[in-house]
Formats: sequence, C-alpha cells, structure tokens
Amino acid sequence: MKTINDNPFKEKQSIELAVGSFIITTVLFILYIVSNESPNVLVIAWPFALSVIIVNFIMFFHLTDKFIHLPQHRKEIGIKILLLLSNIPITFMYYLIVMRL
Repeated sequence: MKTINDNPFKEKQSIELAVGSFIITTVLFILYIVSNESPNVLVIAWPFALSVIIVNFIMFFHLTDKFIHLPQHRKEIGIKILLLLSNIPITFMYYLIVMRL
C-alpha cells in the first residue's frame, strides 16, 4: 500500500537565490550605466557574476534531484526551477548591453 504524503514542499532558498541574484545583478548593471561605464564596476561585477553562475548551477542540480525523487511536488519544484532559470536570459541581455556600450 502506498502512503500519500500531503506535506508541502518547504524549500525557500531557491526563490531567495533567484530574486537576490536578479536584484544584485540589476543594481550592478545600473551602477555600471550610471557611472559612465567605469571599469571599476566591472572589477566587482565579474567575480560576482561568476559566483552567481556557480551557486545557481548548484541550486539547479539540487532542485532537479528533488524533482526526480519527489513526484508529488513536481509542480512546485518545476516552478522554482523555471524561476531560477529565468535569470539566464536577463543576465545575458545585461551582458550584451555592456559589451556593446
């Protein structure tokens, strides 16, 4: 007999990570534009961007593992994965703008 587990999936770190990295990346992008394309901002932004990529990749693999092993929570986990992945096109757009300026 299969036991049904109705406990909600209580993982908030992925949303905090996605929103936090989006906000900080946007602030650094605006700071770069406002500072007349100062290279000093890029010295801060590139290591941050690299660390955000690594941490988001780790969270993506964590959520993928949970998606596979917790089939009853796939909808919630899928939404969190999509939210996490939504930062990629935004960051890529920022990168293209900075490289073309």
